[in-house]
Amino acid sequence: MEAIKQVRGRAVAVPGDEIDTDRIIPARYLKAITFDGLGEALFYDERYDEAGNPKDHPLNRPERQGARIMVVGAGFGSGSSREHAPQAIKRAGFAAIVGESFAEIFFGNATQIGLVCVTLDPEDLGVLTEWVEAHPEGEVEVDLEAREVRFGGRVAPLAIREAAREALVSGRWDPLAELLEAMDEVRKLDATRPGPGKRGGYRGRA
Repeated sequence: MEAIKQVRGRAVAVPGDEIDTDRIIPARYLKAITFDGLGEALFYDERYDEAGNPKDHPLNRPERQGARIMVVGAGFGSGSSREHAPQAIKRAGFAAIVGESFAEIFFGNATQIGLVCVTLDPEDLGVLTEWVEAHPEGEVEVDLEAREVRFGGRVAPLAIREAAREALVSGRWDPLAELLEAMDEVRKLDATRPGPGKRGGYRGRA
């Protein structure tokens, strides 16, 4: 797994508090068998009308294409615990989200796919949001090692749970990948445990 120590790139602000997962990825897209292509459905109902014509949404603006960092408000990712929400954000090309606060389950799901979520205090977040809106070509840097968000010559201290920060910077953020890497140990442990058809298993001890 990749160690994620810094994320740098252009940013886009998506204003509003308590943006829930149904707004991030409408429920009808949960039928997808894989997460491939979910990036195109990100904020779909807010970005397009019923005929599929684009609305005036920050993510639709030409100058915001290719942004890697999303700036949001408080309570981002609230609502149902669909993992499709962080998947859609990551597959749309975003590597980090900066906000005032995140829903618990959303934060966990995001961390497990290497999508960085950090918080700033409301005052710093307000300054960052205004700067991002005024500087579409400006770059923002989220530095997990220094615990800072840097933009336009300013530095704001970020907050993130230490366990999540450590997992990201050490490249140990994907539990499935961790399990697959440890398959030799898993097989050895499995061989010592009772189970169907095994010696000493459910059929009784031989």
